[in-house]
Amino acid sequence: MTAKWKALADRLAAEIENGTRPPGSALPHILSLVDAGEGSRATVGRAYKELEATGYVISTRGHGTVVRDRSRVQVPLSRFERVLEPGGARGPWETATAEQGLAGRMEVETPAAETLEAPADVASFLKIDADAPVIRRRRRAMIDTDVIALQEAWYPADVAEAAGLDRPGKVEGGVLAALIAAGIIPAEADEYVSADTPTAEQAARLSIGGRVSVLSVDRVTRDRTGRTIELVRLVGAADRLRLIYAPLPLKVRTPRNP
Repeated sequence: MTAKWKALADRLAAEIENGTRPPGSALPHILSLVDAGEGSRATVGRAYKELEATGYVISTRGHGTVVRDRSRVQVPLSRFERVLEPGGARGPWETATAEQGLAGRMEVETPAAETLEAPADVASFLKIDADAPVIRRRRRAMIDTDVIALQEAWYPADVAEAAGLDRPGKVEGGVLAALIAAGIIPAEADEYVSADTPTAEQAARLSIGGRVSVLSVDRVTRDRTGRTIELVRLVGAADRLRLIYAPLPLKVRTPRNP
């Protein structure tokens, strides 16, 4: 027999899934459901905790329990190519979201640019000596007021200084455009994607439950000489992002004649 709290959580989740309770709508106060005979305060509270852990709702002081927006943002790999076109004023995130009619933007975190010694894993990606000076920039990928992803970008100090990435504030038109303007031409990139359990800090900042997976993306960009000029690390709620790697060119080797 299904526990009463689980049955209540499943029913509310089904109502969220079918649109009866749309994103942004508030769930009834716990005491309202208690008075309606849905169970004890502990039963209803446990059901709400289950919905929060699985990402259906967000509970905040002063706002109650609100249905979370779980619509996916399409993030195509081709967003980078369009950013590299001359005259663009948007970065990759703004480009991808604008094409979907979404109010996407990047918010710079404070401090916007820090000079640090390269951690070992960052140094390995950038192919520089451990503890060499690097510039770290941190940002939040937003849709309206929702934080969809957290981003850290790392640059060799000389690359950042040449492109003005060591200065605080938003880089208008995006980092790739700033690199190009400095004569540092991005030529190719690799992306490494994994699904992880969020840390407590990531779950809190992304407003997701502890059982909502996150996508972790490490993107390494190289210039025409093969030098690594950027490492971007992105962590986002897996139920809000859809990464699209299409179309991908396929190299077919022609068999040699005997």
